[in-house]
Amino acid sequence: MDNNKKNLFAWRELLATLAQRNLKVRYKSSALGFFWCLLSPLSKILIFAMFAGILKFNLGMPDYLPFLVIGIIIWDFVALCMSDALGSIVGNANLVKKTSFPRIILPLANVWANLINFLLTFGVLFIFLLVWYIPKGTLSMQHLWLLPVIIVSQAAFCLGITTLLAAMNVFFRDTEHISGVFQLAWYFLTPIFYTVDKQTSILANYGNIYPYLVFLNPMTGIACAYRYVLMGNNYKTMFESVDLMPSLGMISISFGVCWLFMLVGISVFIKCQKLFADEL
Repeated sequence: MDNNKKNLFAWRELLATLAQRNLKVRYKSSALGFFWCLLSPLSKILIFAMFAGILKFNLGMPDYLPFLVIGIIIWDFVALCMSDALGSIVGNANLVKKTSFPRIILPLANVWANLINFLLTFGVLFIFLLVWYIPKGTLSMQHLWLLPVIIVSQAAFCLGITTLLAAMNVFFRDTEHISGVFQLAWYFLTPIFYTVDKQTSILANYGNIYPYLVFLNPMTGIACAYRYVLMGNNYKTMFESVDLMPSLGMISISFGVCWLFMLVGISVFIKCQKLFADEL
């Protein structure tokens, strides 16, 4: 791992080139090109706003729309990384077999490209939140300084899951199908369209320690942290009681899992990369 760290800086130009290529490929032959980074989240916000009103599934929560939009957009970052991970090694078989370079650059380039895409999307989200809260006089973002920590932690987790899936797909091509099923189940187990207390309140019946198990899902704590920072005091109104809000200790568990997953994913990738050429 140490050798890869030293070599990675030397190959930074290749990393930048691959990340740029991944961004261009995503919008290749598209008339609007990179504008889709902005139009895609904007269209999602409009669709969610329309159907949330029609289907009446906001459960009487006045700030349900920003709550939902935040969850969807941060989930998309992970979903894109998982999708791109499957082809990061397999899709670059000729490059892997014929060129000598740190293989981890390939999944890292995917995460880097998706992070750029996410940050552009995040700009649209931020403007939406300003438009939503300023007229109501309830804008509350005093903890905005924590945002870089959350983004970096989520990116670390995305790197972990990307490297793990990239390595697995070289040896087990069923990984693509398994990850699709897993991602769907994972989505519904993550509090994207419902508050986390729907899970913790049930587990609390079995003991005080059990609600903490929910936060072993890294995206649970990540989602709660984003909403707390971006919605501020408005996030508290999503819960029947302030006591039902996740504590700092609960959220810290998810952040710890994010960084642990990154270390595990990178370690597995480095151990397997010597066999990539033979398997491809």
